[in-house]
Amino acid sequence: MALTIRLSRFGTKNEPHYRVAVSEARSRRDGDAVEYLGSYNPNAKGNPLTIKLDRFDYWVSKGAKPSDTVRSLVKRSKKAAVAKA
Repeated sequence: MALTIRLSRFGTKNEPHYRVAVSEARSRRDGDAVEYLGSYNPNAKGNPLTIKLDRFDYWVSKGAKPSDTVRSLVKRSKKAAVAKA
C-alpha cells in the first residue's frame, strides 16, 4: 500500500479550503483518508497552513511520499517556525 500526503479539497465554490491528508496513492483526491494532519486556507492572511509536524515526520518515516505542493508548504511552515523561535 503506497501512501501519499496530499491536499484534499473541501469548502464551497470560489472559497477553497484544503485538508492535508495521508491517503492511499490510488484513491480519489477527496476519498477516504488514513489520517488528516492539518488544514490549508489559501485565502488566509499570515500563516495559512496548520499542520501537525510530528505526525507529518512520522508518516514520511514510514514511507509516505508528500506531493510537491505539500512538500513546499511544510518547508515554508518549518522555516517560519524556526524564525519565530
